[in-house]
Amino acid sequence: MNPASAAGISKQRQDLGSSKASRWALTRRQYKKNKYLFLLLAPVIIWYAIFAYGPMYGIQLAFKDYFIRDGIWGSPWVGFKHFEYLFTGSPDFWKIMKNTIVISFYHIIFGFPAPILLALLFNELRFSLFKRVAQTISYLPHFLSWIVIGGILITMLSPNSGVVNYILGYMGIEPIYFLGSESYFRFTLVVSGIWKEVGWGTIIYLAALTSIDSQMYEAAVLDGANRWKQTLYITIPSILPVIAILLILRVGGVLDAGFDQILTLYSPAVYGVADTLDTYVYRIGLQNFQFSLTTAVGLFKNVVGLMLVLFANFVTKKMGQEGLY
Repeated sequence: MNPASAAGISKQRQDLGSSKASRWALTRRQYKKNKYLFLLLAPVIIWYAIFAYGPMYGIQLAFKDYFIRDGIWGSPWVGFKHFEYLFTGSPDFWKIMKNTIVISFYHIIFGFPAPILLALLFNELRFSLFKRVAQTISYLPHFLSWIVIGGILITMLSPNSGVVNYILGYMGIEPIYFLGSESYFRFTLVVSGIWKEVGWGTIIYLAALTSIDSQMYEAAVLDGANRWKQTLYITIPSILPVIAILLILRVGGVLDAGFDQILTLYSPAVYGVADTLDTYVYRIGLQNFQFSLTTAVGLFKNVVGLMLVLFANFVTKKMGQEGLY
């Protein structure tokens, strides 16, 4: 290497080092300048460290035979024993997996579009008082727990004294045991889930609708577009990025079929169509104390959820929409 080349490389290294030092000094000054803002952020970081990242320590239970007397560290390693049991030895796992996917699929197909449609309907209302009252009424069920909602549904859907079966009987239809029949239980889950959460789900979409430039609608009116065409060609495309992001997140939770709702409403009579991964974990883990097996189920759910989020984000970006990153 000639002296000129060596000197050039040495100068480049010095410039790179000085550039890094200047960036580091700038970063330190910015942190020092905004130190009180970081103090405000500290409680959030501490909360996540304790309640979100701290429990990850327990993931190792999925690879151990956990004994309470030995603790997590003292329990023996068994490798993938619990995963092998789930996939090959458990007589109920694949049926439970099917129930979870089917119920989540129903929630996505029927429940995901519901708040979008309701937000579009609210957006078309011009009588502000009626609009506010309707929004408030649609929000209210969200603030009730599934225990309360479950009591209401059990009373209303009772085959003997429920108001729904009373109306069906008045129409000449035989009473239907909605919560005790495998044919109707999933239908009841989806409808009650939509009723409880549809109003709350409209908040994000209504916020997105308010950000649409009103001049676009004025130009569409001048071009002769009616309300339907304005919705089809302006409103929906404008909120499509928000829809895409929420759909990605919803797909990532496809193995979460609604534990609170199902646990409140189901019974042994409908285990065949209602037993999901979450209720299985509750029954096996908390009632039978098989903590290692249920940790394996939880880890499996999280890995699958992460893969689904990445896949949905990839497909969304390939379709020209903005993803999560």
